[in-house]
Order: sequence, then structure tokens, then C-alpha cells
Amino acid sequence: MKENRRVTPEEFAHKFLDGDFLSIYSQTTEEFKQEVSFEQLKELGESFNSGVDCFSLEMKTNLNRDLTQYLWLDSSRDKAMVVFFAPDNVIHGIRLAPFISYPESDRQFSRNAYIMPIKEEWFVFWGGTNQFINYHYPYENQRYAYDLVIMKDGLSYHDSRNNLSNYYAFNKEITAPADGKIVKIVDGMKDNAIGELNSEYPEGNCVIMEHRNNEFSMLAHLKQDSIVVKEGDSITKGQLIALCGNSGNSTEPHLHFQVMNSSNYREGSSIRIRFEKGLDPIQGDFISPAVFS
Repeated sequence: MKENRRVTPEEFAHKFLDGDFLSIYSQTTEEFKQEVSFEQLKELGESFNSGVDCFSLEMKTNLNRDLTQYLWLDSSRDKAMVVFFAPDNVIHGIRLAPFISYPESDRQFSRNAYIMPIKEEWFVFWGGTNQFINYHYPYENQRYAYDLVIMKDGLSYHDSRNNLSNYYAFNKEITAPADGKIVKIVDGMKDNAIGELNSEYPEGNCVIMEHRNNEFSMLAHLKQDSIVVKEGDSITKGQLIALCGNSGNSTEPHLHFQVMNSSNYREGSSIRIRFEKGLDPIQGDFISPAVFS
């Protein structure tokens, strides 16, 4: 296959809509080519382009030092195209999908104001109001959840990625996002080795708190035996709750944080979080306790 000049992110949407799939395909990774043939990309692209007059860049997110995510929408905001570019413009992935939107619940914020339950600067790995920056979004019971990690120099770990203790988030203090009462604790689950999952208990070790106005928050994937509160305890905003771990449906140490209308997250609905000082963090943002003080 003839090597073409690499398509830049600024050119991508135009090239795609123009049907220049050969140029695009030529700069995808070998792993991508093993999963998707040129003929498949061409067929999918032509079908996806049907009825589209233009694509507009909706957002750009630096996921780490190696990948930047670009999201384009068509003019009717019905179709979404997401492409993952490396710094050298090699394409690591392409997603073509309907753009799912829940505008009614997007406009309904929690009645209480919360802070992020952290004591250092963390990175929003998943968070926001569409499924491309927040994989929780299609699911009502966790639609407005956040997944947080600690990033340094574009990575969430140092040295070997296979060592649990090398992850910056592991063993970090997790705190209460608001005043309230502890209503449920799950503990004793081991922290997964990197790459392993406990899908039978997706939340892993977790703490659920009741707050004013019949709102509840959940902190999940906590470190085994690190929870320092007990059910029935009254807690204050910023109080130490546990340490970050890698329990449950978690491939690397991170914190899952959400607010909901029930103490049973499987049966309740996630609520979009109203943060203190009007903050509205999304994927790609760094967030620190200092912004709330």
C-alpha cells in the first residue's frame, strides 16, 4: 500500500467526509489493521457519511502523553466520530457511533454542593455528559459518575505498569465529598493484580454515604481493609474515609465517585453533581482540593 502524507487532526474530518479512507487507513497502527480491514473501514465510512454535510470538532482531550482524543459531531448532532491520535499523528483508534444525549437529566443537578473526595491533584479519566468522554453515561444508574486517577508526566504509574504499587493513585487518601452519614460499607475484597477484574462485585470495596435532601454518594474500588469509618458514623466534608485501591471491576487503581438518589446504586439513578464554586470537571481535567478552599 502506498504511503501517503499523514492526515493531521485538523484535516481528518474533511478527509473522512471526502472519502479519502486510503490516506486515513495508511496511518493507523498495525493493531488497528489486524482488527479492521481497509474494505471494512471504507464500507463503514461511506455508510456513516450518508446524509452528513459536515463534521464539526466538538472537543479535544489529552488522555495521556501518548494519546489525544478528538470528537466530531455532524450538524444534526446525531452522529459522533472519535479518533485517537498519537503525537506523530499515527491513528490508534476510530469510533463511529450515534451521539447519545439525555438533555433532561443533564440539566438536573444535585441539590447539595459537593467537593471531589481527594487530597491531592487527580486527573479525570472518565467524566462528562456524553459516552465518549464518560463511558458510564449510557447507564442511568451511573450516568454522571467520575473515574479519577493520578497522572504525572502523562502516565498513571512509574516504572513497570504491572506492579500495583507503582500506580500513583494506589494507597492515596479518599475523603468525604460532603457532610453526611455512612449507610453502607463493603470491605475485605482483595485488590486485583493489574489487568485482572472482579466483575462479580463491580464496585469492589466501597462506602455509601447519605447526605441532605435524600442524596447519596458512593466511593468505589477502595483498597482492601483500608476503610476507617463504620456504618452509622456521622462524617464531615473532607474527612478521611479510606484509601484508593484496585478492587472490583477495576483494571488499575482509581476512584469511582458518584452521587445518586438511592443507597442502592444498582436500583437508583445517578445525579449530575453540583460542585462547589460552580466547577464542572470533565475528562482530561486536573482537579485539586485547593480549588474548593
